[in-house]
Amino acid sequence: MSERRPIWRRLHQGWLEVAARFGEVQTLLVVAIVYILVIGPVALAARALRRDLLQQRGLRVPGSAWSEADSASADLERAKRLF
Repeated sequence: MSERRPIWRRLHQGWLEVAARFGEVQTLLVVAIVYILVIGPVALAARALRRDLLQQRGLRVPGSAWSEADSASADLERAKRLF
């Protein structure tokens, strides 16, 4: 004979299912609101002001910030010595 669960346990399980679905909807709403109220206006303002927010600061000329290493020779002993 199968054992019946108490009513409070069935109510609790039902509440957890409802709360899980509400949590998914709430997450989507919060992400959408943040995007609409924060990211969207910042992007529109940057576009209107013709600003590149990913431009690296400190570079005088546009281009790469790559610099060659002091010693380009890779020897085995130097590779073994990490510090």
